[in-house]
Amino acid sequence: MAENRSELRRKCMTILYQMTIYDKNHTPYNVDDVINEVSPIDNEFVKEIVYGVLTYKNEIDKIANEYLEDWTIDRLGNTDIAILRMGIFELLYTNTPDVVAINEAVELAKLYSDDSVRKMINGVLDKIYHEKVNE
Repeated sequence: MAENRSELRRKCMTILYQMTIYDKNHTPYNVDDVINEVSPIDNEFVKEIVYGVLTYKNEIDKIANEYLEDWTIDRLGNTDIAILRMGIFELLYTNTPDVVAINEAVELAKLYSDDSVRKMINGVLDKIYHEKVNE
């Protein structure tokens, strides 16, 4: 049975979480190997999200830091970093409807983050959305 996008986003979050840990520990890894460990079925959506976040990571982190009040993205937990990066990537670099990108990130945060971080993620994505709409 095919997985829905929400399930695939959960896999993307897991993959990005793992890569964040590898990066913080200076552990070399192969992106495709990490993807295959979590999602052995070849899936273009998963690859688009994971490679997209990796490609735009510096820009995404810079944007996140502009909107995080009294925080920086590197101070968040690894899961929270993965969710926020993924949400920002979908919001700015994909054709995913804005409301879906925000909602999916918030739903992941409800499952994997505490309430204050969920609100922070929602707030950051909401601010980015409003700035994007007003451009």
